[in-house]
Amino acid sequence: MKKRIIVLGAGLVGSTIAIDLSKNHDVTSVDYNQKALNKFADFPAINCVCEDLSQSENIKALVSGFDLVIGAVPGFMGYQTMKAVIEAGINMVDISFMPEDFLSLNSLAQKNKVCVVADCGVAPGMGNIILGHYNQKYSVKSYECLVGGLPVIREWPYEYKAVFSPIDVIEEYTRPARYIKNYELIEKEALSDPELIEFEGIGTLESWNSDGLRSLTQTMKNVPDMIEKTLRYPGCIEYLRVLRESGFFSYDPVEVDGVKVRPIDVTAKLLFPKWQLKPGEEDFTIMRIVIKAIDKGEEKTFTYHLLDKFDRETQTISMARTTGYACTSVANLVLDGTFKAVGVHPPETVGAQSENLGYIFQYLKERGVIYKLSEQN
Repeated sequence: MKKRIIVLGAGLVGSTIAIDLSKNHDVTSVDYNQKALNKFADFPAINCVCEDLSQSENIKALVSGFDLVIGAVPGFMGYQTMKAVIEAGINMVDISFMPEDFLSLNSLAQKNKVCVVADCGVAPGMGNIILGHYNQKYSVKSYECLVGGLPVIREWPYEYKAVFSPIDVIEEYTRPARYIKNYELIEKEALSDPELIEFEGIGTLESWNSDGLRSLTQTMKNVPDMIEKTLRYPGCIEYLRVLRESGFFSYDPVEVDGVKVRPIDVTAKLLFPKWQLKPGEEDFTIMRIVIKAIDKGEEKTFTYHLLDKFDRETQTISMARTTGYACTSVANLVLDGTFKAVGVHPPETVGAQSENLGYIFQYLKERGVIYKLSEQN
């Protein structure tokens, strides 16, 4: 039966989510930028609303009467958006990379009797779901996730294009990275501990510490070692460090000729046009997850490989596919009542529920996003 869904945010990923869900449901897409909504011209079934999502009261009015809200706003708007939706009493699946701890909204969600799944993308998202599944079945000893979204064509000077919200990309370069070593929470600056790693079909990429474990640091305290690293083309770390250490990513205002400006605003204005994917420009998403676990006294290693590429037929970028379809698969689990636990939940909670991982993998496979598993005793 068709349900009413409202998608807040019509960026690269939000628009892909809206299009996918509109195949089986009544979908409304909301964005403050009419240009972002114009991409739905070929999808007349999607209702478009141009509205300011920075105001909580606007959000509450917009979501009233819907069966499900999808949060696809930039990270800095994510927490207040989720709070407003919970206060409106509507179930939600969210992909925003918010800096705040979304689990702090759990009691509010329980009070309002709503089900919310946060961080429901590719990473964080799919990695959490996979780990949640294995943690339920085995005694997990370690978890490693390497992930990146990159343009196929490397262009000087940055050899990178923003395949999701650009301001959230900068967050990856500045937000302290956390990982677990021998049960201890370690915090280091982003871009630390670089490694060169070879990937079949791609070549050599550079990995570095980023803050992708997110909720896993709280929900998987039984796992002694966990780490997530971001992947980029070799050489990018050095120029990002230079920009960061020179203050270009700072939110603290500086005075220039009597005018106070935030360096991050100037940097964003200069970099975002250079990071923007051109029409038809192709990208790929690469991820490798390695889980080591004990099963009946025997150590097993489960390795998942993902190499997804730009969809030429639909002109959909890979990061939108891998993130968006992970989100819509879980959205369907919430809509049909398969996952209905009241409260705010991280993705690993969805993975821990029997049969969900199999459903999600099949859902993704039907859309051409394929995770390959190899096992070793």
